[in-house]
Amino acid sequence: MDTEPDPPESSTAYQTIVDAFNHHPDQAFRARELHELLDMPTDEASVNITRSRLGRLTRQGFLTQPGRGRYQKRT
Repeated sequence: MDTEPDPPESSTAYQTIVDAFNHHPDQAFRARELHELLDMPTDEASVNITRSRLGRLTRQGFLTQPGRGRYQKRT
């Protein structure tokens, strides 16, 4: 029986974030580091939107927060 939760949404932005964590399951990222990895804009407004998305993914159980402002795939 598969106990891993399904990705929370199929929207492009969420899927891009989920894919990044799937490719780097043992690495913790800050929102800005994730933007740099994915060649996304690093302006404060864009990074804040991603922070919000990371928080939602954490609340839904897909990610964990191993430290303040850091996010990692739940194993």
